[in-house]
Amino acid sequence: MNKQAIMSEVRDYFNITLGLMLYTFAFTVFLLPYEIVTGGIAGIGAVVFYATKFPVQYTFFIINAVLIVAALKILGWRFLMKTIYATFMLTALLELAQDVVMQPDGTFYKLLGEGNDFMSLVIGCMMTGTALAIVFLNNGSTGGTDIIAASVNKYRNISLGRVILLIDICIIGSCLFIDTFGPVEMRCKKVVFGFCTMFIECSMLDYVMNWQRQSVQFFIFSKRWQEIANAIAKTTDHSMTILDGHGWYSGKETKVICLMARKRESVTIFRLIKALDPNAFVSQGAVTGVYGEGFDQIKVKVPKKLKVKN
Repeated sequence: MNKQAIMSEVRDYFNITLGLMLYTFAFTVFLLPYEIVTGGIAGIGAVVFYATKFPVQYTFFIINAVLIVAALKILGWRFLMKTIYATFMLTALLELAQDVVMQPDGTFYKLLGEGNDFMSLVIGCMMTGTALAIVFLNNGSTGGTDIIAASVNKYRNISLGRVILLIDICIIGSCLFIDTFGPVEMRCKKVVFGFCTMFIECSMLDYVMNWQRQSVQFFIFSKRWQEIANAIAKTTDHSMTILDGHGWYSGKETKVICLMARKRESVTIFRLIKALDPNAFVSQGAVTGVYGEGFDQIKVKVPKKLKVKN
C-alpha cells in the first residue's frame, strides 16, 4: 500500500471517528433523555424483547452477524473493517457518554428541560443524520440497517436515506402492537415521534450525502489553455476534453477546456486558472449527476436484448 493510500485510509478513520462522536453526543443529549423511539437493529431487538422476552443483545448480535457476513461478500473487506471499527467505537462512546449525562438518581439530564420532547427530537435527529452521512461518505458504516442501505445503494440508484426510511417504518410501526408500551394513546405518541425521528434523520442523511457529491461543469476559454489543463490535471487528477472553438466577434480559432469536477474542488480550480491567466473566460454550471470513471456509477439494469456482445 503506497503512502497516498495509507493517508486516505487514515483520513477515513479520522472522519468516521468524528461522525461517531457527533452521533453519540446527539443521541445521549437530545434523544435518550426524552425516551425518543428510534429504528435500526436496536429497535428490532427492543420490539422482539417486549413481545417475546428474548434478550435484546442476542437479537442484536444475531442480526448484525448475518449483516456483517453479507457486507463481506457484497461490500468487501475494506467496508467491513470500517464497519467493525465503527460498531465497537460507537458502543464504547455511547457507554462513556451515558455515564457522563446520567444524574445521581439514575435519570438522564434533559438539556432543553421538561416538555420539550419534540424540539429535542428535531435537533438530535438533524445531528444524527449528519453524523451518519459523515460515516458513509468516508466508506464506513455503523452496522445494522446501514449495511442493508449501503448494499442496496451499491447496485441500485436508491438513496441511503430512503432505504433506511423503509426499514424503520416497519420497525417503529410495530410498536403499535406491543402492549407493554402502555395504553394505545401512549403507543400512538411513540410511533408518531418515531416517524418524525426517522423522517428528519433520513432527510438530513440524504441532504448531506447529495451536497458532498454535487458536481459542476467548467468551460474554460483561455490563450494559455494548455498550461491551465496541465495544472488542473496535476492538482486534481481529473481528465478533461479540449474542444475546438471559433470566436464569432474576433474570428479567431480558440481552444475550450471542458471539465467535470466535484463542487468542493471549484475553489482550487478557480485559483489555478487565476494564477495562470487572470483574464480567462470561465463558465461554471451545476449538473444533476455525473456518472463514469472518477464519479458515480450507473446503477441501472440493462435488458439482455440491449447488451452489446464483446
